[in-house]
Amino acid sequence: MSKILVCDDDKEIVEAIDIYLTQEGYTVRKAYDGEEALKILKEEEIDLLIIDVMMPRLDGIRATLKIREENNIPIIILSAKSEDADKILGLNVGADDYVTKPFNPLELVARVKSQMRRYTQLGSTRMDEGKAVYSTGGLSINDDLKEVTVDGEPVKLTPIEYNILLFLVKNQGKVFSIDQIYEKIWNEDAIGVDNTVAVHIRHIREKIEINPKEPRYLKVVWGVGYKVEKL
Repeated sequence: MSKILVCDDDKEIVEAIDIYLTQEGYTVRKAYDGEEALKILKEEEIDLLIIDVMMPRLDGIRATLKIREENNIPIIILSAKSEDADKILGLNVGADDYVTKPFNPLELVARVKSQMRRYTQLGSTRMDEGKAVYSTGGLSINDDLKEVTVDGEPVKLTPIEYNILLFLVKNQGKVFSIDQIYEKIWNEDAIGVDNTVAVHIRHIREKIEINPKEPRYLKVVWGVGYKVEKL
């Protein structure tokens, strides 16, 4: 049974999220500030984190930065701010998704399920099925082991980053628009998602490219979209 950590200094919001997630069969752990969330993550195996931005002691942005130093679990950020800049800030520090308050609990549950599907797929190992390896140049993805290497060195990606890169590498040489990438990876209609996809692309480049400003693998085709070069 998947365990979800919900962190928000508003206890009523935590309780409401707990009710909906429990109904869906998830086990819920609760925290009320970033410090408490970090402590729980060190002590327990958590499968997904929902964390508020504005909290005492340690806010959601700084907590996410600390978590991403050693943990790749899916993170959904909650915030009362709806400005695009705040959304991008959350994605920039390593969050996988962003939900603006006030939110529809059913939408939050749907996003949790979506992130859990990706995380489960990323964490699965099917050693007996033979290797499914996709490569271009020194970039290699073993989709059975969910491992990415560049010139033999392992690369640590979040589930969203992994799925974007795998999709592009499987279709290397082909250009995909931002909307096409979003709809393929997020499985929902692309409406105003340019920055969301661009942030994840930038993170991937920072991890797989020697010089992200002059990428060898993941390239932009101006006015069209992105592609992984066939080398």
